Amino acid sequence: MLKVLIPTLMLVPTTWMAPSKWLWPTTLMHSLLIALTSFLWLLNAAETGWSSLNFYMATDSLSTPLLVLTCWLLPLMILASQNHTASEPLNRQRMYLTLLTSLQIFLILAFGATEIIMFYVMFEATLIPTLILITRWGNQTERLNAGVYFLFYTLAGSLPLLVALLLLQNSTGTLSLLTMQYSDPVELSSYAHKLWWAGCLLAFLVKMPLYGVHLWLPKAHVEAPVAGSMILAAVLLKLGGYGMMRMVVMLEPLTKELSYPFIVFALWGVIMTGSICIRQTDLKSLIAYSSVSHMGLVVGGILIQTPWGFSGALIIMIAHGLASSALFCLANTSYERTHSRTMLLARGLQMVLPLMTAWWFIASLANLALPPLPNLMGELMIITSLFNWSWWTIVLTGAGTLITASYSLYMFLMSQRGPLPAHIIALDPSHTREHLLMALHLLPLVLLILKPELIWGWAS
Repeated sequence: MLKVLIPTLMLVPTTWMAPSKWLWPTTLMHSLLIALTSFLWLLNAAETGWSSLNFYMATDSLSTPLLVLTCWLLPLMILASQNHTASEPLNRQRMYLTLLTSLQIFLILAFGATEIIMFYVMFEATLIPTLILITRWGNQTERLNAGVYFLFYTLAGSLPLLVALLLLQNSTGTLSLLTMQYSDPVELSSYAHKLWWAGCLLAFLVKMPLYGVHLWLPKAHVEAPVAGSMILAAVLLKLGGYGMMRMVVMLEPLTKELSYPFIVFALWGVIMTGSICIRQTDLKSLIAYSSVSHMGLVVGGILIQTPWGFSGALIIMIAHGLASSALFCLANTSYERTHSRTMLLARGLQMVLPLMTAWWFIASLANLALPPLPNLMGELMIITSLFNWSWWTIVLTGAGTLITASYSLYMFLMSQRGPLPAHIIALDPSHTREHLLMALHLLPLVLLILKPELIWGWAS
């Protein structure tokens, strides 16, 4: 754990002390080394349970894939932001990189925490850098509004969680995940216990986000700079799923009855947000809504509490993290050239950037879960386990996959095919940096087909 945490902490002074000419290469190299070091966690994650640093920080087969994803994304965000921040004063560039680094520190501490209160504190701490990224480096004037939505949705959801955790500490005497599973199950019978159950999961359902409390997500994504969108889609949404997986195990007898409305909302959300995607004009907004629809499947998979559901949820979280982040990078490359996110104004780009179209094609197919990508593996596992739970769900999940395919192809055809609009005359060619960025997103996704047990989690 320390071999990743200490270099990440040292990335902050590096950012401020590196000479201006070497700022971006140094931070990129440093963060790539951290990402490569983090692969060592994957060595024995499947065989052992917890492998720990001490009683407060440990990794197991559930948190390891998410930790590695977090570390892998920092160099990619640095690569993606280089052009976006090039015109800014040097100190602001340093500040930007410091915020990205601090996000990674908080996320490592959140996913590695064995003490639930520590997880909670880090879960909340990620709010601050993300909020600054959205409100300071966002593109439009709407960004302050988006920041307010983001802050208040998340805070309103997570305050009941704090109360619920204090009550849990009071009744069981411990909040350590290592000993939690051995404590006696809490007798949950009264009305207050049902409220307590809701308090435990509400914060994570808002963060996921569940359809109905998802309004902050499209706003935050549309206004955030490219790195903000990437980290939000790839890692911050996964905090919700991770927290749910950890908590649901302890809420045992109640989940059977109380989770019905949430599963219904999640599956209905898959269809609704998919339908919203088909009607979108804004490219980033479309990708943001598609995230909500994928996360709906994850919520369903976690709440029915079968090993297959858990495994499928973890696989989708990792695969969606890479695919969705790749789509945001692509949306950013076209935004940097055409200065518009409206798909009608920036279409037919295959004529000018044919190689980018290849990346668009692969990323769109990854988003619609093309076999044999891990996205499909996760979706099939969740759909199967949901079908086993109640065969009615096949109607919702089946329609959901159909709609997903429709809007993914619609997005690809809208942005890449067709005639080039007359107002697009002089576009920059695509840079090596952008191709490297896309390769580093989509190669891990393809390579995971060969060794999926890295991201199976507990069920292996």
